[in-house]
Amino acid sequence: MKHSRIAYTVSRKNPLLWIAVILALAAAVGFFLRLSGGSEAGGLSRFWFDCLLCVLPGLGALYFAYQLAVNGKERIFRLSLPLWLLTAGAVFRVWNSFAWYYALLLTLALLGIAWLAHGILRGTLLSRWALVLPVGLLLAGAVLLLGLASPLAEDQSLWSSLRLDAEALLLLAYLPLIPAIRKLEDGKYHPTWGDRFDGRRIRSLSPISVVGTYIMPERNQANVFFPDKLEITELDKYIRAKRAEGFEQFGMTEALLAAYVRTLSKYPGVNRFISGERVYAREDDIQFCMTVKKEMTKESPDTVIKVHLRPGDSVEEVYRKFHATLNDAKKSMELDSSLDGITALFGMIPGVLLKFVVWLLKFLDYFGLLPRLILELSPFHGSIFFTSMGSLGIPAVYHHLYNFGNLPLFLAFGRKYRVNELDDEGNTVSRKYIDYTFNVDERIVDGFYYATAIKYFHKLLLHPERLDDPDMEINRDIP
Repeated sequence: MKHSRIAYTVSRKNPLLWIAVILALAAAVGFFLRLSGGSEAGGLSRFWFDCLLCVLPGLGALYFAYQLAVNGKERIFRLSLPLWLLTAGAVFRVWNSFAWYYALLLTLALLGIAWLAHGILRGTLLSRWALVLPVGLLLAGAVLLLGLASPLAEDQSLWSSLRLDAEALLLLAYLPLIPAIRKLEDGKYHPTWGDRFDGRRIRSLSPISVVGTYIMPERNQANVFFPDKLEITELDKYIRAKRAEGFEQFGMTEALLAAYVRTLSKYPGVNRFISGERVYAREDDIQFCMTVKKEMTKESPDTVIKVHLRPGDSVEEVYRKFHATLNDAKKSMELDSSLDGITALFGMIPGVLLKFVVWLLKFLDYFGLLPRLILELSPFHGSIFFTSMGSLGIPAVYHHLYNFGNLPLFLAFGRKYRVNELDDEGNTVSRKYIDYTFNVDERIVDGFYYATAIKYFHKLLLHPERLDDPDMEINRDIP
């Protein structure tokens, strides 16, 4: 996969990073200090005027500090957003201070400077040292044109200086970064605008695939149910052989999961998801989710585990990762995992307010702004959810998909049962089967792709010895 851009990174061990963070936080304080003064001086209209010029750039300064401290390793490009917010505030001031022809020229100049800085930070224009030009121009404009850092101010206290010089402080925060950031030259794909923490946006889809996500924006509008049954004579032998090799807890779940990992390795399109009407690829992260109980009793608590697997993982690696996560979840009698803790916290919120919190989470998720912590804990974000009806002694169910989150597939498998059938010679034989059902989001790939992948999954389980083949085919998803 070729990309005509440069990805930048910065180490948290670099003191220049923390100088930039401190400057940005000081700028945020200055922006928010303006609110009280403005609202007292000019009533309600002045208050809204200050909100536009203080709240947005103040949030931008906080965003700068957060992104740099937390996501500076791969997401330097996001630091262009505060510059756009400063530019928006400058344009607003210009149109309220100059004649329209001067305001138009200054607006074009400001937008051009912001676009240049955006391109440099994104890695598509010039080198990082060229960032001195747009930042320097914006800083000069802030000082000379907008009258900031005025030496004539009556109050020369620290708080007054922060309030007056907030724009200058935020722009100064970019300067230590110029020598601090480095190119990422590992040959891998690195995130850019439009990507999420949990996926890379696919930008080469056909028009019908792009439009389809807007025609069917909800996941439950795009459900496709696929039932199948599997003859498990060879699979049972394979499971017994694995247990004899020392994998004592190896069972149907582990076999199905290993087959699914191998299927995604060959057909990576099934590991996509939809969020905000856009299609994303999870790349090398296969997120498996499953509900587990401490004991198979009505009183036993349950929780959801999430296992991170990778394309190319062997059966042994799948088994090890799955049981490591499962055993961690079962260590506590109450299963008080991090997911249970955050769920309990949400349960303490009053109903009406909780409705707003859920709406806010959906809003943030739509734009890819949910924090990594919530994405990691959420059982609604992942590659696939397994539901084992066989452990409950009932047939496979058709489980729904969730509109919240981005889970594109549910796999449910039921209990084992026997069927008397005729073999090729006309003799009656007893064969053992399980039923399983896929519920899939039809928007991530077309029907032919799904059919090919599911047939491959089925063949692997009919001949499970192929799961031990070390020459696993690993493909990359489309750009």
